[in-house]
Amino acid sequence: MNSLTDNSLMLQVKAGQVEKMGLLFERYHRPLLAFFYHATGNATAGEDLVQTVFYRMLKYRHTFTGEGEFRTWMYHLARNVLADAAKKNKPAAHHQDIADWAEKIPGGAASDAGLQQAQELDLLHRALGRLSADSREVLVLSRFQELKYEQIAQLLDTTVGAVKVRAHRALSQLKDIYWKMENGSKVH
Repeated sequence: MNSLTDNSLMLQVKAGQVEKMGLLFERYHRPLLAFFYHATGNATAGEDLVQTVFYRMLKYRHTFTGEGEFRTWMYHLARNVLADAAKKNKPAAHHQDIADWAEKIPGGAASDAGLQQAQELDLLHRALGRLSADSREVLVLSRFQELKYEQIAQLLDTTVGAVKVRAHRALSQLKDIYWKMENGSKVH
Protein backbone atom coordinates (compact mmCIF):
# COMPACT_ATOMS: atom_id res chain seq x y z
CA MET A 1 0.00 0.00 0.00
CA ASN A 2 2.85 2.41 0.80
CA SER A 3 4.35 1.77 -2.64
CA LEU A 4 1.58 3.84 -4.23
CA THR A 5 2.81 7.07 -5.76
CA ASP A 6 1.61 10.38 -4.42
CA ASN A 7 -0.16 11.08 -7.71
CA SER A 8 -2.02 7.76 -7.67
CA LEU A 9 -3.06 8.29 -4.04
CA MET A 10 -4.37 11.77 -4.78
CA LEU A 11 -6.23 10.48 -7.84
CA GLN A 12 -7.89 7.89 -5.59
CA VAL A 13 -8.83 10.65 -3.14
CA LYS A 14 -10.24 12.62 -6.05
CA ALA A 15 -12.29 9.55 -7.05
CA GLY A 16 -13.88 9.47 -3.59
CA GLN A 17 -11.53 7.25 -1.58
CA VAL A 18 -10.88 10.02 0.95
CA GLU A 19 -9.38 7.56 3.46
CA LYS A 20 -6.27 7.54 1.21
CA MET A 21 -5.63 11.10 2.40
CA GLY A 22 -4.27 9.54 5.60
CA LEU A 23 -1.30 8.11 3.69
CA LEU A 24 -0.58 11.48 2.13
CA PHE A 25 -0.85 13.09 5.54
CA GLU A 26 1.69 10.61 6.95
CA ARG A 27 4.08 11.38 4.10
CA TYR A 28 3.77 15.15 4.09
CA HIS A 29 2.62 16.58 7.41
CA ARG A 30 6.18 16.92 8.73
CA PRO A 31 7.60 18.51 5.55
CA LEU A 32 4.66 20.93 5.50
CA LEU A 33 5.19 21.75 9.17
CA ALA A 34 8.84 22.48 8.38
CA PHE A 35 7.79 24.65 5.40
CA PHE A 36 5.46 26.71 7.57
CA TYR A 37 7.93 26.91 10.44
CA HIS A 38 10.72 28.15 8.18
CA ALA A 39 8.33 30.61 6.54
CA THR A 40 6.80 32.00 9.74
CA GLY A 41 9.00 30.96 12.66
CA ASN A 42 5.91 29.78 14.52
CA ALA A 43 5.49 26.01 14.82
CA THR A 44 2.16 26.24 16.64
CA ALA A 45 0.63 28.29 13.85
CA GLY A 46 2.36 25.94 11.40
CA GLU A 47 0.40 22.99 12.77
CA ASP A 48 -2.86 24.83 12.10
CA LEU A 49 -1.69 25.75 8.60
CA VAL A 50 -0.81 22.10 7.85
CA GLN A 51 -4.35 21.11 8.81
CA THR A 52 -5.70 23.83 6.54
CA VAL A 53 -3.63 22.53 3.61
CA PHE A 54 -5.04 19.03 4.02
CA TYR A 55 -8.55 20.43 4.34
CA ARG A 56 -8.03 22.33 1.08
CA MET A 57 -6.63 19.21 -0.58
CA LEU A 58 -9.95 17.54 0.13
CA LYS A 59 -11.99 20.58 -0.81
CA TYR A 60 -10.15 21.17 -4.09
CA ARG A 61 -9.35 17.54 -4.97
CA HIS A 62 -11.32 18.00 -8.19
CA THR A 63 -8.57 20.37 -9.42
CA PHE A 64 -5.83 17.72 -9.20
CA THR A 65 -5.29 16.32 -12.70
CA GLY A 66 -2.40 13.96 -12.01
CA GLU A 67 -0.41 15.38 -14.90
CA GLY A 68 2.04 17.31 -12.75
CA GLU A 69 3.72 16.27 -9.53
CA PHE A 70 1.59 16.02 -6.43
CA ARG A 71 4.22 17.87 -4.35
CA THR A 72 4.05 20.89 -6.66
CA TRP A 73 0.25 20.99 -6.38
CA MET A 74 0.47 20.56 -2.60
CA TYR A 75 2.99 23.40 -2.18
CA HIS A 76 0.83 25.59 -4.40
CA LEU A 77 -1.99 25.07 -1.90
CA ALA A 78 0.44 25.63 0.99
CA ARG A 79 1.59 28.95 -0.46
CA ASN A 80 -2.03 30.07 -0.79
CA VAL A 81 -2.74 29.03 2.81
CA LEU A 82 0.33 30.98 3.95
CA ALA A 83 -0.73 34.06 1.98
CA ASP A 84 -4.26 33.87 3.39
CA ALA A 85 -2.91 33.53 6.93
CA ALA A 86 -0.62 36.52 6.41
CA LYS A 87 -3.59 38.65 5.31
CA LYS A 88 -5.58 37.69 8.40
CA ASN A 89 -2.83 37.99 11.00
CA LYS A 90 -0.27 40.56 11.91
CA PRO A 91 3.21 39.32 11.09
CA ALA A 92 4.55 37.37 14.04
CA ALA A 93 8.14 37.61 15.16
CA HIS A 94 10.19 35.06 13.26
CA HIS A 95 11.45 33.35 16.38
CA GLN A 96 10.29 30.68 18.70
CA ASP A 97 12.21 28.47 21.09
CA ILE A 98 13.68 25.92 18.69
CA ALA A 99 14.22 23.39 21.48
CA ASP A 100 10.45 22.95 21.80
CA TRP A 101 9.97 22.08 18.14
CA ALA A 102 13.27 20.65 16.87
CA GLU A 103 12.11 17.04 17.10
CA LYS A 104 9.01 17.81 14.97
CA ILE A 105 10.87 19.47 12.13
CA PRO A 106 12.86 17.46 9.58
CA GLY A 107 16.45 18.62 9.65
CA GLY A 108 15.96 20.02 13.15
CA ALA A 109 18.37 19.47 15.98
CA ALA A 110 18.14 15.98 17.45
CA SER A 111 17.15 15.75 21.10
CA ASP A 112 20.70 14.71 22.08
CA ALA A 113 22.36 17.46 20.04
CA GLY A 114 24.67 19.83 21.85
CA LEU A 115 23.83 23.34 22.90
CA GLN A 116 26.06 24.80 20.20
CA GLN A 117 24.13 23.08 17.43
CA ALA A 118 20.83 24.30 18.87
CA GLN A 119 22.19 27.85 19.12
CA GLU A 120 23.44 27.74 15.53
CA LEU A 121 20.06 26.50 14.35
CA ASP A 122 18.32 29.23 16.34
CA LEU A 123 20.63 31.83 14.80
CA LEU A 124 19.94 30.44 11.33
CA HIS A 125 16.17 30.73 11.87
CA ARG A 126 16.50 34.27 13.16
CA ALA A 127 18.64 35.16 10.13
CA LEU A 128 16.11 33.51 7.85
CA GLY A 129 13.43 35.65 9.45
CA ARG A 130 15.27 38.79 8.39
CA LEU A 131 15.05 37.90 4.72
CA SER A 132 12.20 39.19 2.60
CA ALA A 133 9.27 36.79 2.34
CA ASP A 134 10.11 36.08 -1.32
CA SER A 135 13.75 35.29 -0.59
CA ARG A 136 12.84 33.15 2.40
CA GLU A 137 10.27 31.23 0.35
CA VAL A 138 12.75 30.33 -2.40
CA LEU A 139 15.30 29.13 0.16
CA VAL A 140 12.77 27.13 2.13
CA LEU A 141 11.45 25.42 -0.99
CA SER A 142 14.87 24.69 -2.49
CA ARG A 143 17.02 23.97 0.56
CA PHE A 144 14.67 22.78 3.28
CA GLN A 145 11.90 21.17 1.20
CA GLU A 146 14.37 20.01 -1.48
CA LEU A 147 12.16 20.90 -4.41
CA LYS A 148 13.89 21.04 -7.77
CA TYR A 149 14.27 24.39 -9.45
CA GLU A 150 11.88 23.22 -12.18
CA GLN A 151 9.19 22.52 -9.56
CA ILE A 152 9.75 25.89 -7.89
CA ALA A 153 9.59 27.67 -11.25
CA GLN A 154 6.26 26.01 -11.97
CA LEU A 155 5.01 26.87 -8.49
CA LEU A 156 6.08 30.52 -8.74
CA ASP A 157 5.06 30.82 -12.40
CA THR A 158 8.52 31.90 -13.52
CA THR A 159 11.56 30.49 -15.31
CA VAL A 160 14.12 28.08 -13.93
CA GLY A 161 16.80 30.71 -14.51
CA ALA A 162 14.91 33.26 -12.45
CA VAL A 163 14.53 30.76 -9.61
CA LYS A 164 18.26 29.99 -9.67
CA VAL A 165 19.11 33.69 -9.52
CA ARG A 166 16.64 34.31 -6.67
CA ALA A 167 17.96 31.30 -4.73
CA HIS A 168 21.58 32.38 -5.20
CA ARG A 169 20.84 35.96 -4.11
CA ALA A 170 18.78 34.80 -1.14
CA LEU A 171 21.52 32.42 -0.01
CA SER A 172 24.10 35.19 -0.28
CA GLN A 173 21.88 37.51 1.76
CA LEU A 174 21.29 34.79 4.35
CA LYS A 175 25.03 34.13 4.70
CA ASP A 176 25.69 37.83 5.14
CA ILE A 177 22.93 38.26 7.74
CA TYR A 178 24.01 35.10 9.59
CA TRP A 179 27.65 36.20 9.67
CA LYS A 180 26.73 39.66 10.97
CA MET A 181 24.47 38.22 13.65
CA GLU A 182 27.08 35.66 14.66
CA ASN A 183 29.72 38.34 15.02
CA GLY A 184 27.47 40.81 16.78
CA SER A 185 27.41 43.29 13.90
CA LYS A 186 24.33 45.38 13.36
CA VAL A 187 22.05 43.91 10.70
CA HIS A 188 19.84 46.25 8.67
